[in-house]
Amino acid sequence: EYPLHRHVSGFTSSLRTSSAEAFLPSSIDQANGLRRPHQKPAILRKISAAQQLSASEVVTHLGQTVVLASGTLSVLLHCEAVGNPKPTISWAKNGKEVKYNDRMLLQPDDSLQILAPVEADVGFYACNASNALGSDSVSIAVTLAGKPLIKASRATVINTESPVVTVDIGSTVKTIQRANVTISCQVAGVPEAEVTWFKNKVKLSSAHHLHDGLLLIANVSLSDQGLYSCKAANLHGEVTESSQLLVLEPPQPLPYLEDLTAMLSSAGTSIHSVLTSPSGTKMTVSPGSSALIGCAVDGHPTPNITWLYSGKPLSMRHHLLAVGQILQILNVSDAPDGEFSCLAQNEAGSLMQKTSLAVQEYRWSVDKLMACSASCGHKGVQLPQLRCLLDGAEVNISHCQEKPKPALQPIACNRRDCPSRWMVTSWSPCTRSCGGGIQMRRVTCQRLTAKGSSVPMSNEACAQVSKRPVDTQNCNRQPCVEWVASSWGQCNGPCIGPRLAVQHRQIFCQTKDGTSVPSDQCSALPRPLSTQNCWTDICGVHWRVSLWTVCTATCGNYGFQSRRVDCVHIRTNKPVLEHHCSWRPRPVNWQRCNITPCENGTLLREREAVRHGGRKEGRAASQKCSTGPC
Repeated sequence: EYPLHRHVSGFTSSLRTSSAEAFLPSSIDQANGLRRPHQKPAILRKISAAQQLSASEVVTHLGQTVVLASGTLSVLLHCEAVGNPKPTISWAKNGKEVKYNDRMLLQPDDSLQILAPVEADVGFYACNASNALGSDSVSIAVTLAGKPLIKASRATVINTESPVVTVDIGSTVKTIQRANVTISCQVAGVPEAEVTWFKNKVKLSSAHHLHDGLLLIANVSLSDQGLYSCKAANLHGEVTESSQLLVLEPPQPLPYLEDLTAMLSSAGTSIHSVLTSPSGTKMTVSPGSSALIGCAVDGHPTPNITWLYSGKPLSMRHHLLAVGQILQILNVSDAPDGEFSCLAQNEAGSLMQKTSLAVQEYRWSVDKLMACSASCGHKGVQLPQLRCLLDGAEVNISHCQEKPKPALQPIACNRRDCPSRWMVTSWSPCTRSCGGGIQMRRVTCQRLTAKGSSVPMSNEACAQVSKRPVDTQNCNRQPCVEWVASSWGQCNGPCIGPRLAVQHRQIFCQTKDGTSVPSDQCSALPRPLSTQNCWTDICGVHWRVSLWTVCTATCGNYGFQSRRVDCVHIRTNKPVLEHHCSWRPRPVNWQRCNITPCENGTLLREREAVRHGGRKEGRAASQKCSTGPC
């Protein structure tokens, strides 16, 4: 029924090749007992029919497929390996180490025996041989007649260097571009299964296939990324396993960074910016300013960026922008010396780019000289002009205040004989203080030499250069004026004290001939007084007070008393107008009295007494007002 399969009692052995010869490494000398050289392990792959030890026991070598039957009581998986040193044998099922127990036995010859096999024992068994020089691995499928079985792996394989990668289906493959990736889909099944490959659920053409269930993806690029699936199908069903292929691209430098360009266009030209590079860049910045450093890299997957300063994590004030691709240094003076670097990393590799910031320094400059202080003679000097510079440009001098100033040495200049010129002395004092006078000075023609001496010259020598200055001029031409005062007025002003009053007079400014002129023409002269104190009998007055009257009540809140207050002349003792006494405070003429609590009966009598007393006091006051001042 199945011509490609050979039936043996209790099992079926599926042969993948027609060769029946055993493969032995050519470097092994089995004919004699000579010492063999050191050799990596090699597992012997014997392609032959499985041997039947009994009706219920199956023995087979690696590279074959064992199909369990209902009467199978034992399966012996034989594994022979050569190598020097002698290889160590271990067994794995579906990629996991076999856990030995009373059913799963490791025989002394390193064979694996499965007693009373059940459906859970179905899978791919791999024999692994290893020594100090390397390892080798070969697998065998143990299955049931029916639905196919695919040898799958759940490993993640990351390749960043090798040009060739081979993995089992089910693995996740991450590899660099231009590598050749082979995905193995090892299938076991009775009847034999047909293998079909898919990429992202789309069937692949036969051009991608290789023999024995291998799929080759040559010269991998980003377009080859995707989910690759192997479907094995026979009459009893189908099974599918998939591998995800991810193409890695190590970080690579870019010539520009769009985010940095956009940020600079919005910030204007006031902010410094620079891109890092593998070889290193450099930028000069002003002290105290802000700077943007870009890390322009590309890669797949997107690299993670770590910023460093002098090889250490950042400690100065900063911001990370554009998902870490831009580093903003808030104050470059926090990092005067050192190198900024960005480390871009992904699974494919890493890239270090760097830049250096040179912080400009404010400095004093004396490279320019001020104008010479003289055009000729012996005193001409030039002082260096002290300027504060930043990157060659002059800035406000306050930026250099913390820097020590350089010593300024004057430089002699224009030390030569001067042309002949007029020399004048100071003007003499004016001959008169007012009314017109004369001032005089001496005018001579001289020449100042480079040694500082003056040589007299003829007037004609100076007249050719300039007009002779005058030696006489008028002065103090303003008229002569004086203050004139009138006689004092009467001493009858307001009293300011005992027998003391004020008297006045008028003050005028006029010329010597009696002509009145504005007062400001006499402002330079001391001005006489226009008022003075004087003695007068009219102000010989004082306040006179009488005795207090009897209080109108002996208790309560209504008692009061009064007295007479008059301004009288001291000598005549007669009353005068009160304003003559206004220079002293006027005494009070009314006050409350006997303000103490009263008993009820006493209080009523006191109120009546106050009313009658008030009327009497009023009548008395009226009589006094009729005979004198009130």
